[in-house]
Amino acid sequence: MSAPFAQRLSDAVAGRRSQVVLGLDPDPAQLWPAAAAAAAGPGSPAQRAARAVVEHCRLLIEAAGPACVAVKPQLACFERLGAPGWAALAEVIGLAHSGGLLVIADAKRGDFPPTAAAYAQALAGTTPTLAGEVPGLGADAFTANPLLGADALAPFVASGAGLFVLVRTSNPGAADVQDLELAGGERVWERLARLVHELGEVRPCGLSDIGAVMGATSPQHLPRARELMPHAIFLLPGVGAQGGRVEDLAPAFAPGRAGGLVTASRSIAAAHESSGGDPGEAAHAEAQRLREIAWTLAG
Repeated sequence: MSAPFAQRLSDAVAGRRSQVVLGLDPDPAQLWPAAAAAAAGPGSPAQRAARAVVEHCRLLIEAAGPACVAVKPQLACFERLGAPGWAALAEVIGLAHSGGLLVIADAKRGDFPPTAAAYAQALAGTTPTLAGEVPGLGADAFTANPLLGADALAPFVASGAGLFVLVRTSNPGAADVQDLELAGGERVWERLARLVHELGEVRPCGLSDIGAVMGATSPQHLPRARELMPHAIFLLPGVGAQGGRVEDLAPAFAPGRAGGLVTASRSIAAAHESSGGDPGEAAHAEAQRLREIAWTLAG
């Protein structure tokens, strides 16, 4: 990678005038009609489904991608199709890069350090073998689970890719653990935020390659999170279908426009279900709407 992730992201946000991340969560049973037709023809059920998933993502990237700065494929949605799904993921990542978009692999990996290193190689690096280097998926960044501690995150940090650590997530059950009070009085998520800050190196753009997943469904935590992580890029899932609103996310953009990334998946892909009309046109309109709100909010 020619430049640190934070710098590349900052440049991309400025160049594309967008902080919107297009979530790619393809459900093989609920694809756009034009994509579902790709399942016809030869191959196993998994192969046919994978072809349709790729076509769905291609159409979605073409429609909404111009209003976005990155895509966030949810790896589980591809992995459930087995080997054809993994191949489909690699193809979709290539399509996103060809469209000028950064790729944030939503993997939520976290394990013992040697295993973490293998995860990092698979997602964003290369794996040395007796026969030579084997390239990974080529993601620009990925998400990680921090509950094994700093040593398990160290291989991710060393990979050179961007890293988004789960700090305060968007699901309702996040409070079950992340909001628990520790002996010193702070919450679990606040300790995780301190860990993110400790791991991050500030780049010339003023941001760190080590960011935080901060759910847009609980915006009341954003001011405190920004205090604890002044240089982290916030990945903000939960806008739209989960109830989060872009208008509530202003504290995320305190370091500048690239300080917050507004993530939307179903609200873009399924926009036609509420607005009617062509799925591509509806997806483009929704992505553009989010782009305009976020850009104005962060100005």
